[in-house]
Amino acid sequence: MSRAARLLDLLQLLRNRHQPVTGPDLARELGVSIRTLYRDIATLQAQGADIQGEPGLGYVLRPGFTLPPLMFSADEIEAIVLGSRWVAARADDDRLSASAQQAMSKILAVLPAELRDRAEATNLLVARIGLEPAQVDAGQMRLAIRNERKLVIRYDNLSGAATERVIWPFMIGFFEKVRIVAAWCEMRQDFRSFRVDRISAMTVSEERYPKRRAVMLKEWREREGIAPP
Repeated sequence: MSRAARLLDLLQLLRNRHQPVTGPDLARELGVSIRTLYRDIATLQAQGADIQGEPGLGYVLRPGFTLPPLMFSADEIEAIVLGSRWVAARADDDRLSASAQQAMSKILAVLPAELRDRAEATNLLVARIGLEPAQVDAGQMRLAIRNERKLVIRYDNLSGAATERVIWPFMIGFFEKVRIVAAWCEMRQDFRSFRVDRISAMTVSEERYPKRRAVMLKEWREREGIAPP
């Protein structure tokens, strides 16, 4: 493995970790000596990577560092293409679908010609399956989640009875034919999941909910026994 490839691998390992990781652990994953690892970290820091930490305590890469020109393996290219095609085919509104196609176009534009041809010729396809139609603007729901705003919704249960809820949405789950918004429900004082197609009316509140979205997501995962990605 070339040194340039090793530095990229080190950046990716750090980027994938949300907690500090020790030098010996990084060296073991990269298959290099601890001295080589410390030298590589110093090189990346000199090039502008905001890697914080020190021997014995661990290292973490702060957000904001841009990787050098994109290089992907064949499997990585297929994963990116498949993911973007899935979103484009099954998104719950035209904006998200168009954004997936635009993102893929930007990635293709900066790939070397050989990798670009491989991405465009991949044989992984995504079938279009009809989704249960949403009665509210899913784009506004995603915006409320990003801005940590409360939603006032009218929710229709299986029997058709409607209730008005104030919820703190923090995640949307995309399933085969339905979309689920996970939220804290003020009425139930607990986490609840709501099918987007059963929300018959929705108003985005100007009021922010009192907890951070990341905190609620962590609490929800812990309660459901779901490991973080």
